Amino acid sequence: MRRLVIDSATESCSVALIEDGVLIAGECLTLGRGHAERLVPMIAALPDQGRADVIAVDVGPGSFTGIRVGLAAARALAMAWGARLEGYESLALVAAMANAESPGTAVDVCMTGGHGEWFFQPFAADGTPLAPLVSLPPAEAIARSSAPVIAGSQSAAIAQARPGTRALDLRPDAQRLMLLSASALHDDPRPSYGRAPDARLPTAA
Repeated sequence: MRRLVIDSATESCSVALIEDGVLIAGECLTLGRGHAERLVPMIAALPDQGRADVIAVDVGPGSFTGIRVGLAAARALAMAWGARLEGYESLALVAAMANAESPGTAVDVCMTGGHGEWFFQPFAADGTPLAPLVSLPPAEAIARSSAPVIAGSQSAAIAQARPGTRALDLRPDAQRLMLLSASALHDDPRPSYGRAPDARLPTAA
């Protein structure tokens, strides 16, 4: 079975082609912006232009545009190829990557969010979430952190405020998908923005 993995939810943009649990090819770039322009050529550069039986996509949280770009590409390719679609969360993959670097240790994942807030979620040593994802002001995220290992784009900031902790500056990478447990993948992927929308529909007077 072949699985195409698409990850464009954060400042990194990555793709991978995995067959029977073995990475065939992949690429990971730190873009910041420009995911829409780079993602499709990255997929096309994979063997067989990335064609696969299953397509896994990062549903967030992260950049609104990046999440939508990844989901749109995944859905279009799944329809064209008759492939099965599945999703996973960006923080869960970062936690799995951190667990691989620091086995047997609980991990707090903290990533850059929107409007000056940070996405925060604690994970057990086996990658199981210990609490729901939250979007917090930096001071609250630092106060909530208690794990010996911090991973993600804001890991250094938390580690600086918590001496003695280990910071792993990681971003989700599609090439590391096999580190996730099967339970972290779900059918019918939908965007996970990590915070309530800023816009509100007008209420009746």
